[in-house]
Amino acid sequence: MGQARLPVRKIREVLRLKAEGFSDRQIAMAIGSARSTVQECIRRAREAQLVWPLPADVDEAVLHGQLYRRAVPLSRTPRPDFAHLHRELARRGVTRLLLWEEYKADHPDGWQYSVFCDQYRRWLARQELVLRQDHAPGDKLFVDYAGQTVSIVDRYSGETRAAQIFVAVLGCSNFTHAEATWTQSAADWLGSHVRALAAFGGVPRAIVPDNLKSGVKKAHRYEPQLNPAYQDFAEHYGLAILPARVRKPRDKAKVESGVLIVERWILARLRDRTFFSLGELNTVLRELLERLNTRAFKKLQGTRRSRFEELERPALRPLPRRPYEFGEWKKAKVHPDYHIEVGRAYYSVPYALIGERVDVRVTALSVEVFHAGQLVAAHARASERNQRRTHRAHRPEGHVAIIERTMDYTLARAAAIGVATAELIRQQAQRRCHPEETLRSAQGILRLARDFSTEQLERACVRALALRAYSYRAVRTLIETPEAPASRPALDLAHENLRGATYFE
Repeated sequence: MGQARLPVRKIREVLRLKAEGFSDRQIAMAIGSARSTVQECIRRAREAQLVWPLPADVDEAVLHGQLYRRAVPLSRTPRPDFAHLHRELARRGVTRLLLWEEYKADHPDGWQYSVFCDQYRRWLARQELVLRQDHAPGDKLFVDYAGQTVSIVDRYSGETRAAQIFVAVLGCSNFTHAEATWTQSAADWLGSHVRALAAFGGVPRAIVPDNLKSGVKKAHRYEPQLNPAYQDFAEHYGLAILPARVRKPRDKAKVESGVLIVERWILARLRDRTFFSLGELNTVLRELLERLNTRAFKKLQGTRRSRFEELERPALRPLPRRPYEFGEWKKAKVHPDYHIEVGRAYYSVPYALIGERVDVRVTALSVEVFHAGQLVAAHARASERNQRRTHRAHRPEGHVAIIERTMDYTLARAAAIGVATAELIRQQAQRRCHPEETLRSAQGILRLARDFSTEQLERACVRALALRAYSYRAVRTLIETPEAPASRPALDLAHENLRGATYFE
């Protein structure tokens, strides 16, 4: 608050007593005012270069005007376009000082910097809540699940299942993406992330999630631990994951507001509708989202989409060549036969890692093995239990030679039993991914000659080739199930006691 202004009579008295050598305290007592008021009056007179005795042409109006110059009222000062300033501040590197300098260049008699900043803060406080956080374009994407779910009815059984609603909001433009998934599991969680980035057409610098178990293994104020799959996703897209602090909703106020809008503006419209599939629900969500993103703001110019196209899209980094594929991480120990077991199937790794523990990333189509953070093996995922995936390079040379010699020996043994037995083993070899798979099955088939007989085995192999059933189990079943005897011809019952069909003609 400023100092009190003295009447002209007291101003003259202050200047006269000061010229005569009285102290500030004595002058204050003489005129009945505060000492600080006297000091302020003397300071202003010094700045106005007024000394006692005053010139004859300085009357009361001139004296008061020179000491207490009137500032130009704020209402008469050229006002900047605060909405434009707010959009400019969203650009990287733009500061309030730079915008004030540009404002002063256009309006030399405009506000000083402190008033400029104060008036901007006052304007900002009157705007919508979602504008109170400053987010640079392309900086952060806020993600969460809505509290509400949408029921989906099975068309045939009538069973009802709840679909989860995933919401993603870009910080600068408020551009919103939402979709329905069956669960909040890691696979659905990361799948929704991938589809959201594809819908935005780019990658932000960071994603701010809630502390969902599918994404955050252990919540912590300073060093939260991410699930391996979420960390893998972040590395694939080259972004940072910044989980919100526990019980700090303002850390993710954007998505809290976005979820509220989705619930009120979209899900509320669907309260009386019946959906029979997840795809049907997502189609309707996309239509309503387009209406939401193109709806005009109430207190700002433009729409979510226009702000996204103007500010956000140019700042997003390009998507990688291929989208992230969800992979489940497991640990395994390398067996003495230099294979690991994953999902009841076996995959080879370099034999030098026998006895070591490795990290395994399992996707729908592949199995990748890592040791000390380095990729050491990659296989197509097995489609059957007990199937083996083996790379020749993972074996020591001595083992390769033994396997190949053993295979030749096995074929020779099969040929000694019979042509059909040898042909069946050759057919197996053409259908197996690795000779060892054929070898194990062939050894089991040859053992059947000892369990039964060579003749039974050969006959079973003939039948197996005809049926195109080449497995050990099929051959054993054919041995245990003998071939049905050929049907006997009908009896010739013609004799002299039968009249025959021509008797009645």
